[in-house]
Amino acid sequence: MATPEPRIAAPFAASFPIHSLADVRRLEEARPLAEALTVRSTYELFRNAAAAFGAKTALTFLRTAEPEDEPIRVSYAALLAGIHQTANALHRLGVGPQDAVAVLLPGCIDYHLALWGGEAAGIVQPLNPLLTDEKLVSLMTAGRAKVLIAYGSDDDSGMWSKAMRLRGQVPGLTTVLRVAPHDEPPGAAGALPDGVADFAALRAAEPDDHLVSGRDIGPADIAAYFHTGGTTGAPKLARHSHGAQVFSAWASVQLAGQGPTGIAINGYPLFHVAGVLPASLASLSAGVEMIIPTTALMRNKRVIANYWRLVEKYRATSLSAVPTVLAALANVPLDGADISSIKYCRTGAAVLSPELAARFERLFGIHVHESLGMTEMAGISTITPPGVIGPAGCVGFRLPYTQLRVVALDENGNASDRDLPEGEQGMVLFKSPNLFSGFVDPADNAKAFTPDGWLATGDLGWLDREGRLNLSGRSKDLIIRSGHNIDPKTLEDALGAHPCVQLCAAVGAPDAYAGELPVAFATLVPGTTVTEAELLAFTSARVDEAPARPKSVSIIETMPMTNVGKIYKPELRAMAARDVAAAMVAEACDALGVEAASRPKVIADGDSALKVIVDPVAAGAQSVPLRARLQEALGRLPFKTQVV
Repeated sequence: MATPEPRIAAPFAASFPIHSLADVRRLEEARPLAEALTVRSTYELFRNAAAAFGAKTALTFLRTAEPEDEPIRVSYAALLAGIHQTANALHRLGVGPQDAVAVLLPGCIDYHLALWGGEAAGIVQPLNPLLTDEKLVSLMTAGRAKVLIAYGSDDDSGMWSKAMRLRGQVPGLTTVLRVAPHDEPPGAAGALPDGVADFAALRAAEPDDHLVSGRDIGPADIAAYFHTGGTTGAPKLARHSHGAQVFSAWASVQLAGQGPTGIAINGYPLFHVAGVLPASLASLSAGVEMIIPTTALMRNKRVIANYWRLVEKYRATSLSAVPTVLAALANVPLDGADISSIKYCRTGAAVLSPELAARFERLFGIHVHESLGMTEMAGISTITPPGVIGPAGCVGFRLPYTQLRVVALDENGNASDRDLPEGEQGMVLFKSPNLFSGFVDPADNAKAFTPDGWLATGDLGWLDREGRLNLSGRSKDLIIRSGHNIDPKTLEDALGAHPCVQLCAAVGAPDAYAGELPVAFATLVPGTTVTEAELLAFTSARVDEAPARPKSVSIIETMPMTNVGKIYKPELRAMAARDVAAAMVAEACDALGVEAASRPKVIADGDSALKVIVDPVAAGAQSVPLRARLQEALGRLPFKTQVV
């Protein structure tokens, strides 16, 4: 006998505006969480939204970045119907509550069918399409993916070719579902190979008004596997329960005040928690119209160039983007575009520089509110609500029904059990209803939690007198010079204040005596000119502590980024190490009289090691002593360097 469908309840709505920590506490004291939040699964959340909003537009997909082009729109009712059909198709393919459905898609409406239909049938596993085949195979194998839903084109990151290569490499993968690009003519794909089926055709054959599985989804059931990072090392798959994701959506609505009059442009990639949970699920739980700005999202240069015209065309009420995207938008003039519809601007993923915050407010009259989110807390941890004005780095209040501590670091840079008073910087710890259910590999859980069960975030910050969390950076990004902990944000704020600097980052360069020395990298605002020496002097004059002043500032063409728009510091550290090694090579060659044309080459070996290649023919008689001298010198560096 089939389990009855869950009851229909009201969509999520803010109880009252949140302006202080006292308001957060008032929300908590009004009733227990079990009474305040009764929705048990993301599937139930979409049923509630469809019942409340029906024909109202849920998703607006922009075919191109041109404001005059007609978009594709999907209503809340049609979205639920598509979720039903997707879940039912997956169920008939043998997907059950313990089976993973991997997703390899660009920005598109089908992504939302895969996400929420995948969670209604089993466990959804969004994948970063820019990862190598090897890493994708590793992630899918770790998640035991049974079905892969993939984009049927190579126009965006070569996804279809990747999907076809992955087929025979993932044990347990039985089916690939091909998602046709929105502009593909019918029948253009031709016959599909064995084990590959058309996503739309399979959906069309299924009922769109209920789950044929009759599944009763509980809050503790696992909804998704999200990979943390995935750009270095072995994959770590974080397990999200339905209850954790639902809480993230509900709490986001309470603090950010989303509602059915809202219109949001969601340019975050949907393999990342920021795009899926606080940006998508929260919005769709409350009746917001969500705009998907082309398949390439904010990687589309035309979207950036036309952004203010798109805001004007669609009357977007909120703007949400990572700081690097905000920096790009700061270079786009309004040219008369009316952006008065924007009532709330929020950023996250990285700490906002004071100069960028000031520039955005100066240029557009928009204050940037910051939030903190992480994969291990289903996408959101703290929020600065509309109307709450804080300095750059202030990420707002803890979520209702959560606990937040700031503790001192121990001698190894890990969290201690000593709580710090207001204003003192330490590591941020959380306990929360949206805490993840641990990693797929239990061995990865040891470093995630303190012995008494608090999530050790690795973020450094302090609480101000209003009870708001302020961030300075990551504990792993601290530059440790002869035992002196240097906060890179101190350098970054100083360098970022220069009017020619677009983006900047400070890292530790390996040093044989101090361990690390602070260095900085910067990209310039288009059309501006400044020398590295001028930037170094400008920065040093604004950093009070002598040990924290940078040894160098390097101007680079482009800043290395992760696929969600964060500055990728491991590559910068490798660049700094390469510069140090190159200087050591030059010194050794000068001492031995090795000509410039015969000198060894220094190359990156990934982003955590270097290779120094000595050509014995070119170096001639000096080859052996040069190799010995380099091995001795480079061996003193706290960075993996191999002389070959």
